[in-house]
Amino acid sequence: MRYFLLLAALITSTAFAAPDFDETMTAAKQGVADAQANLGDLYRLGKGVPKNDAEAVKWYRKAADQGDAQAQYNLGLMYRLGKGVPENDAEAVKWYRKAADQGYAQPQFNLGNMYYKGDGVPKNDAEAVKWYRKAADQGHANAQFNLGLLYRLGKGVPENDAEAVKWYRKAADQGIASAQTTLGIMYDNGDGVPENDAEAVTWYRKAADQGDVDAQYNLGNMYYKGEGVPENSIRAYVWWSMAKTQGKEKAASNIDIFKPQMTKQQIAQAQALAAQCYESNYKDCD
Repeated sequence: MRYFLLLAALITSTAFAAPDFDETMTAAKQGVADAQANLGDLYRLGKGVPKNDAEAVKWYRKAADQGDAQAQYNLGLMYRLGKGVPENDAEAVKWYRKAADQGYAQPQFNLGNMYYKGDGVPKNDAEAVKWYRKAADQGHANAQFNLGLLYRLGKGVPENDAEAVKWYRKAADQGIASAQTTLGIMYDNGDGVPENDAEAVTWYRKAADQGDVDAQYNLGNMYYKGEGVPENSIRAYVWWSMAKTQGKEKAASNIDIFKPQMTKQQIAQAQALAAQCYESNYKDCD
């Protein structure tokens, strides 16, 4: 089982406490880069002024041309999304790179995505690894996950499950559900780490509690087989039910096969617990 890369472009705004629009405009017109970047945010978000992506782009560009890294990143993202300017991946890469070269993790991550997908630049896994690593070394959780996946697949780097586990764990420790699930799979299969069903269950449960459908399905399997946890048909039913509600066909099939083996009392208990688990958004499943 493999996860795909987390490739969503994430937009961020410069950290500011809703500055006064008139004061910001005055400072921006005087050439203050921070004010220009903040003004771009205000127009993009529609705070204190009607939302206007074209005006946001205008002010981001002024700040970006002065070397403001956050403005450079946001300008790249506007080109990537086609907001206020025609969509243009090559321009997005240009501005991401300027911000990334200043050491900012989010544009480094986005630049890694562009190289991995071949958007705005020729596809280049080694370059993707380079930029993911720069962001991952700064603690960017999604970059850590992506770097782990590239080690797992042997793309841009030699295949190395132990390195994959290392980076998955860093992302998992930051709460990335897909990394927790994948780390569970690595322990389940003994890939890059000694096989350890109890550790697999630990990581599956962390992700399952966040609603990760594959973790829920796998956790059901562990309870069904009694691997890493005592065999428990009711808990298997519960976690398969959670996965089923999210469209996991294998979970639905497992329930159909397994249900006739349960007593009416067990089915009633499992269904009540499944309802409790679902209604609590996976917080009360025991």
